[in-house]
Amino acid sequence: MDRDAASFISLKANTVQIKTSRMIAAGACALGLVLTLVPGLVQAQSTVAAAASSAAPAALPAITDVKPVDPSAAAARKAPDALDNPYGFEALWKTSDAVARTVLLLLLIMSVGSWYIMIVKVLEQAKMGRQAKAAARDFWSADTVEQGAAALEANSPFRFMAEAATTAVKKHEGLMGHIPLNDWIAMRIQRAVDRIQSNTQGGLAFLATVGSISPFVGLFGTVWGIYHALTAIGISGQASIDKVAGPVGEALLMTAIGLAVAVPAVLAYNWLVRRNKAVMDEVRAFSSDLHAVVLGSVVKT
Repeated sequence: MDRDAASFISLKANTVQIKTSRMIAAGACALGLVLTLVPGLVQAQSTVAAAASSAAPAALPAITDVKPVDPSAAAARKAPDALDNPYGFEALWKTSDAVARTVLLLLLIMSVGSWYIMIVKVLEQAKMGRQAKAAARDFWSADTVEQGAAALEANSPFRFMAEAATTAVKKHEGLMGHIPLNDWIAMRIQRAVDRIQSNTQGGLAFLATVGSISPFVGLFGTVWGIYHALTAIGISGQASIDKVAGPVGEALLMTAIGLAVAVPAVLAYNWLVRRNKAVMDEVRAFSSDLHAVVLGSVVKT
């Protein structure tokens, strides 16, 4: 039993020694693996840190170099772009030659003259309307033609007709005395009416002329501009849309300007002629009544 026990104890000891040796060998392997991986991890970590440290200074200037945008400076930079419009009236004037500029000046003179005549004629017709009302109120209530004429304004056309009638009566002598008094007074009053009508039509011929020829003047400018644009394109050899759109568009502006001058002139001409007709109706009615009054006063005397 003692021998068996000693054998058992010896077997146990050998078993424990083998397990211990295996554990030591496994620990040694694990330690060797750790020692093998740690330098690689340390080297990789140092490489990443070095790359990050080297990349950070390069990125910093890009961030620090950014400056705040000044709104006034941005607006100042955009202002020249807005002013330097290659397709506007300013570009049309700068790029045109002497013929095109002459056409533009003619259209400008026509437009200014038309608007001036329109304003002046409207004021004149309104004044004649007030004078017609004053004649109806003050002239016919007077005792004589001379007193009635004196009650009217100095530049009134109705006073002009009344003075023409009284002058006809006074000058009915000499060779004029051979003309019947009735016809003589009618002739002098009619001459006064014709003179008034001629004054009311002043400026209307200019409006009619502008309304008739300004589209053709603008069309001439368009043809001239397109001719020069096509010539320049042919010389340069570039027929892209950006080379064609500008010059041709500027040339077509001439036609638009001509129409813008003609349309108001035509409308104003028709409107003023209609207003003149209404004023002249008042003048003719007054002349007919004046002729009868003057002839009756002469017969009584």
